[in-house]
Amino acid sequence: MAEELEVWQRGPLPNIIPMLQPVGHALLQAREEVYRYMEGFPTSLLWERPAGLASPGFHLQHLSGVLDRVFTYARGEKLNAFQFEQLDAEGKDLPEGLTVAALVDRFNKQVDVAMEQLQSTPEEILPAYRGVGRAGLPSTVIGLLVHGAEHTMRHVGQLMVTVKVLQYGQNK
Repeated sequence: MAEELEVWQRGPLPNIIPMLQPVGHALLQAREEVYRYMEGFPTSLLWERPAGLASPGFHLQHLSGVLDRVFTYARGEKLNAFQFEQLDAEGKDLPEGLTVAALVDRFNKQVDVAMEQLQSTPEEILPAYRGVGRAGLPSTVIGLLVHGAEHTMRHVGQLMVTVKVLQYGQNK
């Protein structure tokens, strides 16, 4: 086959219930696409914001952070101090400088954590109520898991566009 099949076309994921297969497929697809888009991307462009778009660095931080936060809510837990620190740091470089590799690695690890959670999520809790944020906005376990996957893919798409615009600008 000329192109590799997308994750969802490769069949069921082991140890994940049928209702959560699309969530797992989307997260694994996101991981592959992030790796592909960021391969060889220069760290010097990580915080650039062409036309006011969010920077690639922001997207990479947000991909990891939102997945962590949404899956935390799906477990019925509140965010901890570290998660709030990570949220506040989104879009900001560290004094020692973040690298593309470090941000991609962080996202890869967060996908691994999310996949483990999907594998341990029983079907009977999917409709269970979960409060989101300080306001306790109403959601469900499945609502949060699906939102985590769709939000991840949305930011992967935005990351791809921003990276392509920055790479085009470099190659002019």
